[in-house]
Amino acid sequence: MLDVGQKGPQFSLPAVDGQTYALADLLNKHKAVVVIFSCNHCPYVRAWEDRMIDIQRDYQDKDAILVAINSNDAKRYPEDSFARMQDRAREKGFNFPYLHDETQKIARAYDATHTPHVFLLDAEGVLRYRGAIDDNYDEPGAVQHHYLRDALDAVLVGESPEITITGAVGCTIKWKA
Repeated sequence: MLDVGQKGPQFSLPAVDGQTYALADLLNKHKAVVVIFSCNHCPYVRAWEDRMIDIQRDYQDKDAILVAINSNDAKRYPEDSFARMQDRAREKGFNFPYLHDETQKIARAYDATHTPHVFLLDAEGVLRYRGAIDDNYDEPGAVQHHYLRDALDAVLVGESPEITITGAVGCTIKWKA
């Protein structure tokens, strides 16, 4: 699995907004890039979506960007198709790019296993945190550990996060046969 201290694999993927996003370009513009492997149908992702939107809103002026990548097999899970991704982004008002990894090469390069699965990269593209968004997908008001926010706060001031790895909690990525 991609380990803390390693460079995040490069990508260039189409997004629901009609643009293509490349990691190199994002790193040139931001102090931190949060790559979250996501999808439409997973109840864990759906439970965390509003927090993902909040994180992007709260950190955009701090020079961080969140990027969601859907790598699920859309043939077996039609609700994860590109058209449905566009619908979901519009319905929820995503304020971050939502990218499509149709070949699943990027999910494999990151060794992503779940949706959601978070990979926080610093300005040099080095993995600084991997795991869950926080410690309670089901009840936002009961969260005691804001793993991603804490890691972002550290990375944005040039420090190492106190917690660098947590377990990803969610549905498994739906791999193609």
